[in-house]
Amino acid sequence: MPFAQVPFLGYCRQVKSDAKQDFHTFLQNYLRRHPEDVVRIEEKLSADQEVTALASALAAQGRYPLLLLENVAGTRVATNLFSSRERIARLLGCTPADIHKTYQAKSRRAANPKLVRRGPVMDIVEKRVDLSKLPLLRHFETDRAPYITNAIIVCEQPGNLSYHRAMLHSKTELATSLHSRGHLWRSLEISKEKKQRLPVAMVIGAHPLFMLAASARVAYGFDERRIAGGLMGSALEVIRTPKHKIAVPAAAEFVLEGTLDPQAKVDEGPFGEFTGYSSSRSTNTLFRVDTVLRRRDAILVDVLGGNSPEHLNLSRVPRESEMAEKLIERFPSVTRLHYPSSGVHFHAYVALKAKREGEARQVMLALLGWDPYVKTVIAVDDDLDVTDDSQVMWALATHFQPHKDTLVIEGLPGNALDPSASAAGTTSRMGLDATRGPGFEAVRAKVSERAMARAQQLLKGLA
Repeated sequence: MPFAQVPFLGYCRQVKSDAKQDFHTFLQNYLRRHPEDVVRIEEKLSADQEVTALASALAAQGRYPLLLLENVAGTRVATNLFSSRERIARLLGCTPADIHKTYQAKSRRAANPKLVRRGPVMDIVEKRVDLSKLPLLRHFETDRAPYITNAIIVCEQPGNLSYHRAMLHSKTELATSLHSRGHLWRSLEISKEKKQRLPVAMVIGAHPLFMLAASARVAYGFDERRIAGGLMGSALEVIRTPKHKIAVPAAAEFVLEGTLDPQAKVDEGPFGEFTGYSSSRSTNTLFRVDTVLRRRDAILVDVLGGNSPEHLNLSRVPRESEMAEKLIERFPSVTRLHYPSSGVHFHAYVALKAKREGEARQVMLALLGWDPYVKTVIAVDDDLDVTDDSQVMWALATHFQPHKDTLVIEGLPGNALDPSASAAGTTSRMGLDATRGPGFEAVRAKVSERAMARAQQLLKGLA
C-alpha cells in the first residue's frame, strides 16, 4: 500500500554526527569487502566526457563496477554506483530478488531526522560564492555545458527531496529544470503566487541510501528525509544551512543553499537524458546560490547520465518497489515485476500465475494506469525470468497473437522527456499478453534434471 501522508513533526537533537552515514566510510567499507566490484583509476582523466566513456566501455564488456577515479581534472570522483542491482541489494542488505520487498519494508520505518551541531559538510563555508570552482563534468558531447547530475534539491516547507539536473549559469547561479512537474514544481508555483523566491538547498553527494531515498515516490508533504532514515536504519543526521536554515545531511560532500526564482527564465539544456536522447525540454529555472558548504576532502559523487543503468536504476528501484507491492496486493496472481533497461522507464514486464481468462489484461491495465511513465507492459507466465529480456521476447514470439492479445489506449498524458510524445505531451499505451492462456497445448522442450546434473559434474571436472 502507498505511504500515508505523515507530518514532519520536528527533529531529534544530537551533538556528534554518525560515521555510518558518511559516504567516505561507505566507500572504505565497500572497497574492503568487495574489491572485485570496484575499478580504481589513479591516472589523470579529463572532465570532458572521459568518465562517461570509461563507464560505457566497461558496459560494452558486460561490466558495471563502482568507479573510483582518483584524479579527474584534480578532483576525486566516484560514479556508476547504482549501475548494478547486486550492489543496490548489498546497500539494502538483501538479495537482488528481494529488493522490492526490502525497500518497501525499510522505507516504512521512516524516522524524523536528527539535528546535529556540526558535520563534515561544514568544514568549509563560503559566503563569497564562485561556482566556477565547483568540479563539474561534461557527460556527452551534445550537452550544452558541464552538468551536476547528482543534484538533490531539498525544500523545507513542505519537506521534499528531488533530483534536478543543473548547469553553470554564472558564478553565483545555476540553470536547472523541474520538467517532471513534481512536488518541487508545486512548491515553486505556490511561491510564485505569493511573489516570493523559494529557499532550497542542493546536495551534491551523500550516502547512497540518502540518494536512493531522494527518488522515492510519496505524497506531497511526506518528507523523503524520513525515508532516508528508514533505509539507513537510523535517523538521518542533518545540520541547518547558515542562511535559509534548511536541513541537509551533516556528512554531505557539497551543499549549495539559495533560492529558486519563480519569475526568472534562463537557458538550460540540451542534456543527455534517460531516453538516450539529448533533450532541451526544460522549465529553464534559475537557482541563485547564497552559500557553498563542502567537506575539506570532498569527493564528487557523480551519477552517469543518459540511458545508463545507473541513471535508470536510481529512479527505477523505488518506482518498481511501489508498483510491485500495489500489483501483488491487488492481484495475488502477480509474482514479479521488472522494468528493463532496454525500455528505459517506458517498458515493464510482469510475471503472473493467471487463473482466469482476461486476468493478464486487468493487471496490465492497472500498471498502465498507476505508473505515468510506463507505455508498454508485457505479461508473461510465472515460469519465466522477467529480468531476462531474451526470455520475455521468446514468450512474445511464441505465446502472443497481435490480433487478440494487444490492448491500446490513446491520448494519455506522457512523460515530458519522451521524444515520441505529441506536441501536447500525450502518448498512447499498450499491453501485450504473452501468457500461454487457456487452451494453449504446446509442450516445452526441456533437458532432464539427471542429464543437467551430469553435465554440471563433467564441467566441474574440467575447471
